[in-house]
Amino acid sequence: MNLTSCLVLSASLFAIGTYGLLTRRNLIAALMSLELMVNAALINFVAFARFGGPRGALPDPEAGSLFALFAVGVTAAETALALAIVIAVHRQRGHLDIRALDRMHG
Repeated sequence: MNLTSCLVLSASLFAIGTYGLLTRRNLIAALMSLELMVNAALINFVAFARFGGPRGALPDPEAGSLFALFAVGVTAAETALALAIVIAVHRQRGHLDIRALDRMHG
């Protein structure tokens, strides 16, 4: 696997995630699309850390992989918080339609 194939994979995952985020009305499906976009960005970090430039160009060649692992941990915490909000919205409203969330007050 080379840099071009990693970037094509990442771009296609990001495009699928963008399409899902813009077209889905269900809040959980939109969150899944957002997570797909984050994973595409993480693939870019790892690909550029692995294939980006000569070995002397970066002070630490594993920096992209370590940043990706840190971002996975932050993303897991963000997902847990988002799911807690989704559960609270579902308990209050009874549905998860994104278009109905603009009427939330208070």
